[in-house]
Amino acid sequence: MTKLIAILLMLAMVIQVIKPLGLPGLRQRKDFWKIAVLAFAIWTVTLLIRP
Repeated sequence: MTKLIAILLMLAMVIQVIKPLGLPGLRQRKDFWKIAVLAFAIWTVTLLIRP
């Protein structure tokens, strides 16, 4: 499951560079880094709440 989420996030970053997604905060090609920051934050929270 973790690998699937990682692949989907990478795919979203590649799509963002090719053609922006048009979501609020992701309207330009250079905003792909925001997806990476979001993924890192989710990963950190997951590690903190995991037993």
